[in-house]
Amino acid sequence: MKDELLELQTQLSYQDDLVQQLNDVVARQQGDIDLLRREFELMKQQLQVLISQQGESAEEEVPPPHY
Repeated sequence: MKDELLELQTQLSYQDDLVQQLNDVVARQQGDIDLLRREFELMKQQLQVLISQQGESAEEEVPPPHY
């Protein structure tokens, strides 16, 4: 009985360590996801600015004379 209790306590200790490791990984990954989302939003904004600038410059171009 004593050996069985010791074995259960050992298994529980390993499981506690594993749960903590998994929690650390999940927390780190969430931080990475948050950072990637912010960077993605910034890139979308920059792309929209470039597209609008390109549209403006295309409208401002004067076509060359055909004569």
